Amino acid sequence: MAKRVGVDKWLFGVVLLLVLFGLVMVFSASAVMAQASMGSPYSYVMRQALLAVLGLVTMVGLMRVDYRNYNNPRVVFPVVAVTTLLLIGVFAMSGMNGAHRWIRLAGVTLQPSELAKPVLVLFLAYFLQTRIHLMDDWKGTILRAFAVPLVFAALILKEPDLGTAMVCMAVTALMLYLAGARTRYFAIGAALASPVMYYMLFHVKFRRDRMLAFVNPEADPRGTGFHILQSLIAVGTGGIRGLGLMEGRQKLFYLPEVQTDFIFANICEELGLIGALVVVGLFVALGYRGFRAAFLSTDPFARFLAFGLTSAILIQAFFNMSVVLALLPTKGIPLPFISDGGTSIFITLAGMGVLLNITREID
Repeated sequence: MAKRVGVDKWLFGVVLLLVLFGLVMVFSASAVMAQASMGSPYSYVMRQALLAVLGLVTMVGLMRVDYRNYNNPRVVFPVVAVTTLLLIGVFAMSGMNGAHRWIRLAGVTLQPSELAKPVLVLFLAYFLQTRIHLMDDWKGTILRAFAVPLVFAALILKEPDLGTAMVCMAVTALMLYLAGARTRYFAIGAALASPVMYYMLFHVKFRRDRMLAFVNPEADPRGTGFHILQSLIAVGTGGIRGLGLMEGRQKLFYLPEVQTDFIFANICEELGLIGALVVVGLFVALGYRGFRAAFLSTDPFARFLAFGLTSAILIQAFFNMSVVLALLPTKGIPLPFISDGGTSIFITLAGMGVLLNITREID
């Protein structure tokens, strides 16, 4: 197959649109609160813009690095080891709101769980590329493939961050399915995970409260049901066309931290159903181009890498939007490219640089 001269311009364009749209919406969602709490309406958006620019520069740089360079144990295993150490290192840091998710050094904040997702994809792509015909070997293939994801998920759960751990395991399951793992292995895995999920959801108080609020948010509208109800009010208020950019009301001391995990609610309120569908359409387009690169690639490593990177973004977007629309219980999962969060946008754009390099090989 002839080598492409340039990267997938459609995918590149979709990524740029998502980033620019995200910056506009972060400013819209945060300006009033930033002015009240930090003295400047640009506090959040300027920080996000800086990380977005750094991420775009990194993306362009990685577009020019041959993805085959990562298909090397001297790359894969040190990266896995460093990520594991970072996931452990968060527990040495002071917590925030009862969670240990960030490493703060010299004014720089890093969220290792965001790094864990692309590193997980890299490990699985490296491991599974030569085992496509050995997927019946549950000891040599299935268990070994799950080793790194389970370690990452366990450490992320300890932070605690159930949502990101679920994203990691969902990406793992999809990549194993792509490799040809039998259905019975997924059934066994689901059976083994069920007691853990039951304990995490119903024996940890704040998660149990979230589950009860998800079932009946009106039972405690000023407490556990507050987030869900305010999000639904924002979505419903927007209607078809929305109230207009910057005109949303729920961000004004009603919906907490709306520029982060609930930014899609602000999009729905200000831009309405039309704006929400545009966002969904952009993610669908990204998914199509990413999966196209995966399935047209003749290199198994590239296929797994492109599939995993694309799947991780789509799963996160699905979870985030579902939480905002009260289709899933509340979880702290950002909307890729759009939610405020420096580590998230930087790591996601770096992953897109790798994916765009893979598209050079597609005719």
